[in-house]
This record gives sequence, C-alpha cells and structure tokens, in this order.
Amino acid sequence: MEKRNLTVIREFVLLGLPISPEHQRVLAVLFLAMYLVTVLGNLLIILAIGCDSRLHSPMYFFLSNLAFVDICFTSTTVPKLVVNILTDIPTISFAGCFAQLFFFISFVNMDSLLLCVMAYDRYVAICHPLHYTTKMSLRICLWLVAGLWIITCFHALLHTVLIALLNFCGSSVIHHFFCDLNPLLQLSCSDVSMNLMVIHVVGGLLAITPLICILISYVLIFSTILKVTSTQGRQKAFSTCGCHLSVVVLFYGTAIGVYFSPSSLHTPERDILSAVMYTVVTPMLNPFIYSLRNKDMKTTLQKMLCKWTEFQQIEGSQ
Repeated sequence: MEKRNLTVIREFVLLGLPISPEHQRVLAVLFLAMYLVTVLGNLLIILAIGCDSRLHSPMYFFLSNLAFVDICFTSTTVPKLVVNILTDIPTISFAGCFAQLFFFISFVNMDSLLLCVMAYDRYVAICHPLHYTTKMSLRICLWLVAGLWIITCFHALLHTVLIALLNFCGSSVIHHFFCDLNPLLQLSCSDVSMNLMVIHVVGGLLAITPLICILISYVLIFSTILKVTSTQGRQKAFSTCGCHLSVVVLFYGTAIGVYFSPSSLHTPERDILSAVMYTVVTPMLNPFIYSLRNKDMKTTLQKMLCKWTEFQQIEGSQ
C-alpha cells in the first residue's frame, strides 16, 4: 500500500496567485505585459552596451550579464504562470517542476553574486582607481563570471537532487505560482531535515556572504567619497553607485523576507507577494533604474532611438 501511495503523484498542481477567478485573466495580461517590458528593457541594455564602445568597461560588462540573467530569471516563472492562468491547466510534471527549480535557484543566486561583484567593481574604481585596470581586466572579469556560473549551477543541482530524492505521497497542490523550495518541502512526507540544513547553511552562505561583501564595499566607498573635496566628484561617485544600491535593496529586501524570516511569519500569501516582487517586479525595474539614473546609458539609448527613428523615416520615404 505504501509503495502504491508513493507512486500516485505524477505531477504537481500550481495553485497560483491568491486572487478571485474573475480577476485571473486580467492579472495574466498584466503579468504578460510586465514580462515583455522586462525582456525588451534588458535586451536594450545588452544591445546598448554591445553597440557603444564607451560602455566596454567592467561595470557595464557585469551589467550586461545582470540583464541577461534577469531575462532568464523572469522567463523561468512568468510564462508558465501566464499559460496556467489562460489555459486553466495549472499542472506541472515532476521533471518540469524540478527543472524549473534548478533554473530558478541558478538564476536567483547568479543575480545575487553579480550584484556582489558589481559592488566590488565600484569599490576598486573609487577606492583604488590607479589599480583598476589591472584588478578588473577583461580576463579577470571573464573568469569571475565563469566561476559564478559554476558555483550557482552546482548549488542549484545540490538542492534539486535533494528534493528529487524525497517522497511525495500526500497532497500534490503547491501553494505557489512556481516550484520553489519551501512549498515543495511542505508537500513531502519524508524527513526534510537535511534539506532545511542545506538551505540555511549552504543557501545562507551564498545569500548572506554577498550581502555582507556589498555592505562592506559600500562602507569603504562612502568613506572614500566623503574625503573627496570636489562637489562634482562626489556627485559623480554617488551617481555611479546609486543605481546599483537601489537594485540591491529591492532584490535582497524581498528575497531575505521569503527565505530567512522566521517560519512563524510565513504564510502562502506573504511568500507569494514577496516572490512576485523579486521574480517579476525587480527584473522589470532594473533597466529603468540603470537607464534613467545612469548618464552614459541614457545617452547611448537616446542615440539608438534617434538612429532607429532616422532609419524608419528613410524606409518610409522609399
């Protein structure tokens, strides 16, 4: 009987967002619009950095990688959510669920580590400008990004394998709009103590360590900026850090609230709202933050828009 019960569940049901059915389709259109804005905005960031030689610096190299990760990050969850709402078939196979979990953990950790590397880049640029070209050479930047991908993939694989080894013999309903660690662990009828230990030890190490490094970097950066006598120099330094710091606050504020707050504070509605913030809203806002508050990016995007307008006028005249 036990063996049969363990093989009953072949797929999970994603309960989705806690809203009334009559508002589901309106929300699906909203999420689809936000997803398209996210993809288009981050693609423009990548295109602008690739086309303008003035932006071929370590800071913008990491920014282009962050834009790419944000596209992948939101593509892991939002399209499936929209399809589930529009088709009224909120199911996902075991393989599909574990694949979604793997890519979600990979991209969310890559986001976190890239923000850490970008903070280090600003620290070297502001606190050690004479050593910037040697400490942040193209070769070092490439090795850094490659190393981050290896770390995040191994970390995601560890969680995915541990989840896949669990037995799911009870309810198949996931109280979330995607396959995440906490909702899956709540469905398991196996001992999940090992999974929880890995989440808090290994996951905490990958989440808290970058945050601590970011905070230390900015303490050193601000102490250096305050020593600058020129008002213009201070404003320039603050402007280059302001965009990054805004993204850090948005990303870490919601992510820590989901994964590292006391279990007594966890409710499905609260976790889903926080997840929407860092999986949908933050990737969508990143291009606006970097393009509107960064003078170089704004100038490059304006030039691209002018060239596109001229091209359309020439095509129209023919």
